Amino acid sequence: MNRYQHRLHRVLQYIEAHLLEKISVAQLSQVACLSKFHFHRWFTACMGIAVYQYIQRLRLKRASYQLAYRSHLSVTDVAMDNGYENTESLSRAFKKSFGQTPLEFRKQADWASWHLFYQQLEKNRSKIMQQKQYSVQLVEFETTAIAAVEHRGSPFKIASSISNLIAWRKQHKLPPAKSRTFNILYDDPKEVKETDYRMDIAAECGFTVEENAYGIVGKTIPGGLCALLRHHGSDDLLENKVRYLYTEWLQNNDFELRDYPIFLERVTLFPEVTADAIITDIYVPIR
Repeated sequence: MNRYQHRLHRVLQYIEAHLLEKISVAQLSQVACLSKFHFHRWFTACMGIAVYQYIQRLRLKRASYQLAYRSHLSVTDVAMDNGYENTESLSRAFKKSFGQTPLEFRKQADWASWHLFYQQLEKNRSKIMQQKQYSVQLVEFETTAIAAVEHRGSPFKIASSISNLIAWRKQHKLPPAKSRTFNILYDDPKEVKETDYRMDIAAECGFTVEENAYGIVGKTIPGGLCALLRHHGSDDLLENKVRYLYTEWLQNNDFELRDYPIFLERVTLFPEVTADAIITDIYVPIR
């Protein structure tokens, strides 16, 4: 990174850490060590979007997750929690960005349009936020029983699978604070057809999973040696670290891959925490 990339990296981190606070251009200019006369043009040139639009999109992203996965929050709660003056302001932003009102999004979210809306922004952000050096640990993962929803199909339609696991967890009083959350990644979404994509979304479970209306099944993550890389931040930056593990790290270390897919542990979950505070542990089974 050159010094201006470092400055932009600091600005993006600052925005994520203070997303739910009032953020001024004066503050961001100081973080970037730039004059206010240059900051707007510089940020827009680098990110392809004005800074206030960028902040608004991050807040909308958090609001989207709350509407989709936190049914106990009203639309008013979501609006207030994300810095909107009222529900009308949130509704206008949703309609303009996604073509749906918050209530329509909550009822049946158009995730394909949502992902398209964020696609270029995430690509630009990923280029700035990626690192070159990562710290990998060798750990013995203990055999873990899980309750899993087997998502099959487009990764853009994963919301209903997540909702099913959330509903099952509530029914059995297994919130993330009491039960670890895992994703088992059988396929790379770039390497298979959308209809063939496979992923399990799971919760640690200490009892036999009985037949249920949510399609949750009992499974086991096998114990054994794993390469562990801790990821801080949103999922749009995960791919860089997964790629690093499969390329540079494996090439420079004398290990073989075990016959079990890469899996993630969601240590902290969005939107309970802001994007900068998300922690995801990436496990690659090795021997």
